[in-house]
Amino acid sequence: MTPTTRKKILLGTLAAIIAMQFFQPALNIHSHPTHTAIEKHFDVPADVQQILKTSCYDCHSNNTQYPWYFKLQPLGWWLDHHIEEGKEHLNFDEFATYTADKQKHKLEEVVETIQGHEMPLKSYTLVHRDAQLNSTQQQQLIKWAQQLQQRL
Repeated sequence: MTPTTRKKILLGTLAAIIAMQFFQPALNIHSHPTHTAIEKHFDVPADVQQILKTSCYDCHSNNTQYPWYFKLQPLGWWLDHHIEEGKEHLNFDEFATYTADKQKHKLEEVVETIQGHEMPLKSYTLVHRDAQLNSTQQQQLIKWAQQLQQRL
């Protein structure tokens, strides 16, 4: 490969990276809580609510607290994909729209994913250290989800 060809490839790659920055994903931010949010219909103790906000809501609600690097593409697209995928699995802001059976199933999945140390994702807690769940927080969430599941 000639130096001229390398230079053209490098410039083309740089131009593509710069062009990507003009295509930002839509933000997952709503100005107020929805009337279908889980805490509007079910008892969510303050300590559990705080854990959910810190460890779950960025991907499982309609309000994401974005890191600075979200504006860098393709990282923003990758994060947006994770957020959309997380909301497809469980959206705490839309929980009241689920049927009772689906609500029970989602709570069962909450318990299973916490017990299996699958949530929050390792890739998320790597950057968001405060989102890591200690054993006390895990037990609080599990107990709350199981109790709510029994009441449904």
